[in-house]
Amino acid sequence: MPGKEAKIPLSRIFSPQNDKYISKNYIDIIIDEDIPVLCINRESKRERLMPFKVLYDTNDNFWMQVGSWEYFFTDENFSIIKEKAASKPVDWNSKLSRADNYGNDDDLEELDVEVGYGKEYHNFSGMSTEQKIERLNKDKKRLNDLLLQKSRNEADIAKALVDTTKDAALINHTALEDAILLADHEAKKLTQELVNSTHEMVKSSAQLVAENVFNNDMVNTLVQKSNGTIVQHMTRVYLNGIAFLSFYNNLVSTSSAIQKLRVTFAAKYRKYYHKLLPHMRIEDIVLERVFYGGMRAIPPELYFKWAVGFLIHDIGKAAAVEYHEGEGSYDRTIVIDHVKQGFKSIMTKTNYPMEASLITGYHHEYYGNPDGYGYFRAYLQQYKKQNPDAKVDYCISYDLEPIMDYNALAYFPAKVLEIIDVYDSVTDPHRAYRKAMSPEEALVMMRKEFIEKDYKIDAVLFDIFSRFIREQEKQKNT
Repeated sequence: MPGKEAKIPLSRIFSPQNDKYISKNYIDIIIDEDIPVLCINRESKRERLMPFKVLYDTNDNFWMQVGSWEYFFTDENFSIIKEKAASKPVDWNSKLSRADNYGNDDDLEELDVEVGYGKEYHNFSGMSTEQKIERLNKDKKRLNDLLLQKSRNEADIAKALVDTTKDAALINHTALEDAILLADHEAKKLTQELVNSTHEMVKSSAQLVAENVFNNDMVNTLVQKSNGTIVQHMTRVYLNGIAFLSFYNNLVSTSSAIQKLRVTFAAKYRKYYHKLLPHMRIEDIVLERVFYGGMRAIPPELYFKWAVGFLIHDIGKAAAVEYHEGEGSYDRTIVIDHVKQGFKSIMTKTNYPMEASLITGYHHEYYGNPDGYGYFRAYLQQYKKQNPDAKVDYCISYDLEPIMDYNALAYFPAKVLEIIDVYDSVTDPHRAYRKAMSPEEALVMMRKEFIEKDYKIDAVLFDIFSRFIREQEKQKNT
């Protein structure tokens, strides 16, 4: 039994005072040898063996978190690690090992931002579930108080949106770290009230965005003041996501936008969708074949579920996975794995609605392009193998049923998130590998690389998103 063996705390093995290159070498060995971690509950003293990689992929510094669990290697396993390390030379020149793939650390220090989840992560990690729920409820009240005000200060709204989004992202990430150590039914019981509180906070947040002019420049300025590149990304994506959904709803509900798309569809868009539906006659590919049931406004019940999905889309992300698109110097396996881990954890360990959960696993599909990844393509390939005569006759669905029945190629909110995710990564001021693009540069690049060169993101949705960004820029300059 593990409890009878000598135990070595991971916090001592990977202490900040120890040589970081030795630590990285240890991590490579632990993952390669599939050495488990002994997790001991601080209160109940319950013991559980967990794969190191599962914990590490969720948080690459998990042994330092102050929470319900402590982490150890048995003396026998630590001896194996040391023996393997002694016979394995350290790759001193490696810039992108599993434990360190951020690029130029000096550049990040100059920007005074921490990679990963930042300093605030530890505050939330040390909270009990009850304290996390209390924080979310306070955040909801803060947003509701602003909603009740007849005259609202734009700066107050922006700060409240950023603060509450950041809180929710960190709370859900740390809660998932605790839940991953539990059996599925125990985890869902632990996270149920937190899921409910997050959903209620999101409803208030989304309503506040919908009722106010979204000052993207002010919000981004406030986002950059928080520590942690992942939290900054999650905050920007969430706020831009719900702002775009609101913009989209206004556009398709109050203008002739859909009719204009029908008129220009054949000349402007049909060629892209014929690549996706090659079994159909080209003249039969119309807007109603792209959008299952036709383009329409998003009803409130879906709007809020999707907003939750935008918020939690990366809560399973490891701190060691950097955000960037189109770069050659990154570990694709690690990047793909974060999507899988996040999706599986949210599906099995929480009670988030299916709509929100699917967004986490489907938002890198890229219409089946080899550069994409995610669960739906694997499921679709398996379905086609079992049903070789089956044809997918639609491109995008607003509803779950056509996705689950393989009648549509993509889920609407996931295709929206793909666009926003790419846009945020290339305009992020803290990019590790390349200078951030301006909004217009990003839109030009995305059209060229993600539509014209390889068809990955949706052309119709991208044009609506481009209009959204350009109107934001126009408001900023007036």
